Amino acid sequence: MAPQVDLAALPEGIFSLLDTDLYKLTMQCAVLKYLPNVQVTYAFTNRTPDMRLTRAAYHWIENQISKLGSLQVSLEELLYLKNTCTYFNDTYLRFLSSFRLQPSEEVKVSWIPVKDTGSVDDVGDLHLDVGGLWLHTILYEIPLLALTSEAYFKFCDKDWTHDGQDEKAYNKGIKLLEHGCLFSEFGTRRRRDYRTHDLVMQGLTKSAGDAKERGWKGKLTGTSNVHFAMKYGIPPVGTVAHEWFMGIASITNEYEHANETALRYWIGCFGEGVLGIALTDTFGTPTFLKAFKKSMPTQAEAEINTASTQLPSAPRPALSETDGVVDSKSSVNKPLPHGATNDKKPRSYAQTFTGVRQDSGNPLEFVKLMRDFYDSQGIKEKKTIVFSDSLNIELCIEYMKAAEEAGFLPTFGIGTFLTNDFTHVSNGKKSVPLNIVIKLSSASGRPAIKISDNVGKNTGDSETVNKVKETLGYVEKQWAAGDEKTRWGTEGQEATTAMVQE
Repeated sequence: MAPQVDLAALPEGIFSLLDTDLYKLTMQCAVLKYLPNVQVTYAFTNRTPDMRLTRAAYHWIENQISKLGSLQVSLEELLYLKNTCTYFNDTYLRFLSSFRLQPSEEVKVSWIPVKDTGSVDDVGDLHLDVGGLWLHTILYEIPLLALTSEAYFKFCDKDWTHDGQDEKAYNKGIKLLEHGCLFSEFGTRRRRDYRTHDLVMQGLTKSAGDAKERGWKGKLTGTSNVHFAMKYGIPPVGTVAHEWFMGIASITNEYEHANETALRYWIGCFGEGVLGIALTDTFGTPTFLKAFKKSMPTQAEAEINTASTQLPSAPRPALSETDGVVDSKSSVNKPLPHGATNDKKPRSYAQTFTGVRQDSGNPLEFVKLMRDFYDSQGIKEKKTIVFSDSLNIELCIEYMKAAEEAGFLPTFGIGTFLTNDFTHVSNGKKSVPLNIVIKLSSASGRPAIKISDNVGKNTGDSETVNKVKETLGYVEKQWAAGDEKTRWGTEGQEATTAMVQE
């Protein structure tokens, strides 16, 4: 049963380092192991540029960012991670026990008014720049995005209320569950605010309990938000983000091998059969599949490749023990050697990973592409496809049917549709979410890019993007439903399934 919540006591802003997506922590763990000294930068983009922030919103964001420096993982949170996320090794838990963000040194926030009258109601463009060690700055993305969204709907679009959000989430959950959908909540980055997120989690967990009593096969499989997973007693879910592949490619400057290198080190950090959903579209899925079908290297080969890619293992941090959290006698998790299996027969990455995540382009085309790929590799095992790109109930049901007919186990990561679905009180029309992103923009002094399965999601230095496309033989894809400016509808109008699929 979901915990009882005093809504009046809920905080504004961010008050826990675990109020973030799980994959930020898993990637930080891998960065600690292999790339502890790499310098990076991040860039903020508002894909809905006409939705500007006021001066009052900007000052609120400034204040909230400064508060991030006071956040510390509590002993209770560390114990939760140790007991729940057993793939985190003791080295990482030690590191996290004393980790602090340093926003005064790592984050630059500014605001440029369109017309400066000196009023708090002047509107302008927000600029966020993050820079520093990858190990330290990797945790800024999610809280900065959540704060920006909260600021906009606190100071700019104020024609809404929290009324009925728990019931709305409950009804969405019921519809998904009665149709047999397996889904998780993925909505931290663009949530309206913390209170909305909490109401949504109340509604979803209640629907999951009712569905279980009714014997439905649908299931709420978890949430990407570690704090809410802990609060509501459901699994934290997630694996890896585009950032991992982007960073590896930028650091090595070898885009032809970046996917394989990123996969190899992921397995090296967490082992086989753990965090096994692969993200395919950082440099286009066809390029990824060339690496995915390769055999994983033996331990000796992996060591040679480590030297050639210059991704050194991190030294064990000289940090104090945390009572009850880490065992001083235990060592870093030891995965199976690369390429090793019980029958000593080398396996491919595609065989080893339990499935893939679809995050750009046409999902129905992706299902066919992956079916053809697995068939070409002689892989008969039932694999998972996680759909995570701008979903609603109708799309989940449609994609579930297509994936199941193709022999996959479909699951869904549903975000903004759950945590930022509002109408204006004054007229009942759609209140549109901000479409904002923060992406890795450089690593080791070189541009970091993403070219995706849809041109609308391409990010990074245009010269590098064009060069990489030529190097990889990338075929540009334009998907009408991938218009990032109207992804969740336009002012006063919902995004319909017909719009998404045109």
